[in-house]
Amino acid sequence: MLPTQPRYAYSAIAQRPDYSWPHGRRLAAYVAINAEVFAYGQGKGSAIAPPDQAYAHSVYAWRDYGNRVGFWRLIELLDELALPAEAQLNTELYEMAPEIPQALRQRGHEILGHGLTNSEEQGILREELERELIHKVTSAIVRHEGRQPLGWMSPWLSNSPVSLDLLQEAGYRYVMDWGMADDQPFWLRCRAGRLLSMPYPIELNDNRAIVWLHATAAEFADMIISEFDEMLAESRRRPLVFRLSLHPFVIGQAFRLRELRRALRHIARHRDDIWLTRPGEICRHIESLPAGIVPGG
Repeated sequence: MLPTQPRYAYSAIAQRPDYSWPHGRRLAAYVAINAEVFAYGQGKGSAIAPPDQAYAHSVYAWRDYGNRVGFWRLIELLDELALPAEAQLNTELYEMAPEIPQALRQRGHEILGHGLTNSEEQGILREELERELIHKVTSAIVRHEGRQPLGWMSPWLSNSPVSLDLLQEAGYRYVMDWGMADDQPFWLRCRAGRLLSMPYPIELNDNRAIVWLHATAAEFADMIISEFDEMLAESRRRPLVFRLSLHPFVIGQAFRLRELRRALRHIARHRDDIWLTRPGEICRHIESLPAGIVPGG
């Protein structure tokens, strides 16, 4: 038989029970900020340079631009348009750039666990070391934010065979790592319960679209608008989650931010037609639904 994963069974979106988001809305929409930090001269980079230049000071500086400049442009744009957001946060930022989590906290944006740094993968660790990593990250967020984060996104979306089990056992309620499988949340099986898979974009993601696939800023903005408009129309038939993933060192370049503003203004003009939200609020709503409505588990 064809090898497959053990976490969820096939489910056709056209044949699932119907439900709505709060206030009868049919399309939920959220913006994700990748608040990340990288080690200098070691570990993984961000796949933004040829391998022989991966540790160059210029490439490190390009990534660092996101925390020094790009993040602040992006957060000001979200302020301008009154858009909520979430940030998957490398907890080393609490030491290296504490102004970033402070700005997120002041605005009420959601913070997710996202490892210590994006220079380290999670999925290559032995179980006891991965459990320790999750504990360190969770403890840092609790210490600084005063509450346990609901959600997690693994650095590089990297999973070991027990990552989901360890996250569920550590008290997490949803995860982004499998979210590219669907436009709706669904339940993932864990050895001691279940985790919600939150939709997360691979293609509507500035790092993949612009750096890896060489889309222009204008093309990326057009992608955002087309995805949003099509999902808004389709949501009359079924509830959907529109999601957008942004990396400050990419989208925070001035010429790209201008195009992003065009796309986000388009979404903001529909704020009365959609549920502008954050993943944690989506998770809570899904948890409130009767058993059997959401597939998996």
